[in-house]
Amino acid sequence: MTTVEIIVTGNELLLGDVLDTNTNWVCRRITAFGGRVERAVIVHDDLAAIVCEIRACLERFARLVITIGGMGPTQDDVTVAAVAAALHRPLALHPEALAIVRRQYEQFARDGAVDDPTITPAREKMAHLPVGATPLDNPVGAAPGVLLETDTSAIVCLPGVPAELKGIFEGALQPVLQRIFGASVFLEQLALVNCKDESVLAPVLQAVAEQHPDVYLKSRAQRFGPDVKFRVTLSTAGPSRSIADQRIAAAVQELQRALGAVGISVESIEEQIR
Repeated sequence: MTTVEIIVTGNELLLGDVLDTNTNWVCRRITAFGGRVERAVIVHDDLAAIVCEIRACLERFARLVITIGGMGPTQDDVTVAAVAAALHRPLALHPEALAIVRRQYEQFARDGAVDDPTITPAREKMAHLPVGATPLDNPVGAAPGVLLETDTSAIVCLPGVPAELKGIFEGALQPVLQRIFGASVFLEQLALVNCKDESVLAPVLQAVAEQHPDVYLKSRAQRFGPDVKFRVTLSTAGPSRSIADQRIAAAVQELQRALGAVGISVESIEEQIR
């Protein structure tokens, strides 16, 4: 399975001033591609700390490393510089990245969002990429995304503004993701189980999970009560739809049999769409 690691930067996140919704969104999208997010961390806007995390990801041979945040014009936006330092590559002005920055500021000026579209040193900073990197078009903001590939990994830098991150992820990054993940698929089914006690359900799920190690089973408890019905998710990623279907179908059949053996019925099963 294709492994992914995420590095999120931002003092504002660690201070609790801003809620990190980006990681959740990216994890869901990567999972939908059939990938596996192995690890996600949040670090301060500190170049040395980010360099350390990037090198650790590469040492673990993560196929895809995604950084989020730290790509703007201010002094503490150091993520791209950290990627360059981690790979021992210099930063250089990239003509295509500069064209993206210039185009966006000209549009901002036409919209009245900025008074002057002139490319200042602070704005030009966003067009300096590690040598060998490729800019990814940002349809919403000024800072281009960044793609840099090594022999074993692809590093993708995305802005921390959610609309910009999603714009790049769903646009310019799609061909890269399709190449990395190929035909892999993720399937998830939700079973509504007539059981109100998770401690009764737990050994059944464990037995099914042991027989179907390629399928992840998880019960979700929210509260106690006489009217509670448990939601059990069964999920798997496979190299093709047919293989994933076979894995899920076998696990669902075994779950129904095992629950029935202890007097628990399954009210409904439906496929979940991410």
